[in-house]
Amino acid sequence: MATATSSCLLLTALFFFFFNLCDCTEFQVGETTGWTVPPRNDTEFYNNWASAKRFTIGDTIRFSYGKKDSVMEVSKRDYEDCNSTRPNYFSNTGDTIFALNRSGRSYFISGTAGHCRNGQRMVVWVITQQDHSHAARSSAASGGGLAPITAAVITIIGSVCCLPFF
Repeated sequence: MATATSSCLLLTALFFFFFNLCDCTEFQVGETTGWTVPPRNDTEFYNNWASAKRFTIGDTIRFSYGKKDSVMEVSKRDYEDCNSTRPNYFSNTGDTIFALNRSGRSYFISGTAGHCRNGQRMVVWVITQQDHSHAARSSAASGGGLAPITAAVITIIGSVCCLPFF
């Protein structure tokens, strides 16, 4: 009887531990500024904003903008050239939520003429859950913190729990 109760308590504790690892975040692009042409002397506004964040697979970014604007995800080359003729993704709803579902860099520009050249563009670097848990594995390897098997389980659970279920 004591073994069954102990097992039940252990499973309950593990469930709540792993549930807390599900940490997907929605980021508001530009915070209160939203997605708009930045002031002329601040053309790196969005890249500075994005570089201060830690994006992981499963996070989302929300673009809020006016009716005459849009957001596009484009290739690196189209980002560099401010070319809006071949987007991988396009939205002009005024409130766009983009799911970050792969690691690496994603490139965003405004599709409105002249906006990209005036600084309304951004590079988002998405790290993997494995990169995110690297610190936990390093801590375990140095003799402190989590055991290596626990770090591996955290990586797997963290990757799965951020997947959308719709």
